[in-house]
Amino acid sequence: MQNSSSLAKELAKGCKSVEDIQEKLKDLFKGTLQEIFEAEMDDHLGYEKHSSEGDNTGNSRNGYSKKTIKTRYGKTELDIPRDRNAEYEPQVIKKYETTSNQLEDQIIAMYAKGMSTRDIEDHMRDLYGVDVSPTMVSKVTDKIMPLIAEWQSRPLDRIYPIVFLDAIHFKVRQDNRVVNKAAYSVLGITLDGHKEILGIWVGEHESAKFWLSVCNDLKNRGVEDILIACKDGLTGFSEAINTVYPKTEIQLCVIHQIRNSLKYVPYKYQKELIADLKKVYQALTLEEAEFAFEEFKEKWSKRYPVIIKSWETNWVELTTFFKYPYGVRKLIYTTNVIEGYHRQLRKVTKTKTAYPSDEALVKILYLATADISKKWTMPLREWRECVSQFAIYFNERIEGKTVS
Repeated sequence: MQNSSSLAKELAKGCKSVEDIQEKLKDLFKGTLQEIFEAEMDDHLGYEKHSSEGDNTGNSRNGYSKKTIKTRYGKTELDIPRDRNAEYEPQVIKKYETTSNQLEDQIIAMYAKGMSTRDIEDHMRDLYGVDVSPTMVSKVTDKIMPLIAEWQSRPLDRIYPIVFLDAIHFKVRQDNRVVNKAAYSVLGITLDGHKEILGIWVGEHESAKFWLSVCNDLKNRGVEDILIACKDGLTGFSEAINTVYPKTEIQLCVIHQIRNSLKYVPYKYQKELIADLKKVYQALTLEEAEFAFEEFKEKWSKRYPVIIKSWETNWVELTTFFKYPYGVRKLIYTTNVIEGYHRQLRKVTKTKTAYPSDEALVKILYLATADISKKWTMPLREWRECVSQFAIYFNERIEGKTVS
């Protein structure tokens, strides 16, 4: 067999331009594929070409069929061996493939990275000499829709100690106009401390009815219990989850509450108001937090009654975390876990100003989520401490379940 140096010298003979080199590589590529086809046919039949071992075996070679494929070196015409029983199928290039570079996988991979249709079109033309239209990109990526449906309806764990809920907003074309739609994500923490996206639902309006359908979906997919649900100010969620999972405790994101409060405060007073709020949510006990909030009300109620009313209305859900030790508190008092996931989604979707349909949005979110989830190989930090606390607080609800 020639080594790389002698092969390069052989290829270089008679080459006077880059085009000449590409033509030589094209011929080499074609010859290599032909040799692979012949070897595959030998293996398929169980004997080499022209060997007497093939006599009376019931199957034999039966000529060739032509096939044109597109490669980075241009179009190449191949001779595909045939057998009399029509059972042989090339493994390197499948029967109905017309590219050797796994074109569809390339398109889906680029789509998953957030590349625009135009970028994909340019990339495929530059590297492989293949013209890819927006319609083709759509048709190729549509092939993953059954996978998305399967993923969205897959069975889930019986119990999740913590789930995080949040929404990320996008512009989507609908009825010849662009509307704002939200992708509502549910991120669960398993008993062994790993993150898992339980589902993504796209909709225009959240309500108790919408969240009831989400909760029922989780229930139907095998989720029997959720210990703590951490959320932003999602309309109707508390009512819905209390219907389906009446024992679930709800923690409203304290950081979101603070951000919403600051909307009413001029910049020059924000630092002072935040310092006073820290005394509330960083208190060591619920009693201490209640005392700090009373002081907060006395100081700010006349100037910002809307803020006071909001904290009073949401007080029960804002202070759920106080019954737990520091490790659990740190994890549940904010929705940072799911916000981190959404920030990664934004990196992929930021190139799109608007999506042509809900399906197009769901495709990119699914592909990006699959890519992001590959990195979630380790449990959350200090999870052992947290799950030990859950084992005490929720003993009768997680008894018998596997805990790492």
